Amino acid sequence: MQSSYVQYSVTDTIGVIEFFTAQHNSLPASILEQLAQAFYTAAQDSNCKVVLLKSAGERTFCAGASFDELINIETEEQGLQFFSGFANVINAMRKCPKFIIGCVQGKAVGGGVGLASACDYTLATKYAQIKLSELAVGIGPFVVGPAVERKIGTSAAYELAIDASNFRSAEWAKEKGLFVEIVENIDELQAKSMELAKNLSTQNPEAMAEIKKAFWSGTEHWDTLLMQRAAISGKLVLSDFTKEFIKKFKA
Repeated sequence: MQSSYVQYSVTDTIGVIEFFTAQHNSLPASILEQLAQAFYTAAQDSNCKVVLLKSAGERTFCAGASFDELINIETEEQGLQFFSGFANVINAMRKCPKFIIGCVQGKAVGGGVGLASACDYTLATKYAQIKLSELAVGIGPFVVGPAVERKIGTSAAYELAIDASNFRSAEWAKEKGLFVEIVENIDELQAKSMELAKNLSTQNPEAMAEIKKAFWSGTEHWDTLLMQRAAISGKLVLSDFTKEFIKKFKA
């Protein structure tokens, strides 16, 4: 298996975007850039009617921001550039006129929760615990926060942001509206998501695009908002607290 990749493929009008990194599917800048481009490609691909988002591996959907890159950020400009990658992915997902089905097979941390929240319909296994760990790192879920809050509400999002050290169960995430359905294992997850995708692929693409546009109404300012949030994270990541936390974690 490659050390990292983003793959986009289409079979029978169903587009699949799969990503992988060896560090528990964490997200370095290069993967974030490729993910955003994959969603823009799917948006413009006339052969694609619905999109599945998934990651490789069994028990971790996405570990969030790459610590290897966070610790090497030395200026606010570099911090802004890195965290703008998350902003670009979320904005690409919300602008994509095709429904995005999220397949969360395992734990989602930080930016991984943001990806799951930006999907239009998310399925998960019982192993899909979630955590917004940013505050524990010394930052905060600023860029992914709007997507998470939109999906599960202010109270639940605030709970995740404050209790940054503890996971919430897949059942908790379902109760709050992040996950639509929880299944036993990856095989069932793949079967359920493909069944839904096949059904959607027979529906009117124009109607689906209008439905998505309607339900994402009110987020048009996110192009600006998420970049402003990225600047906040880009500044905080330079703190001594964050640098020391990452050093201890890596050690």
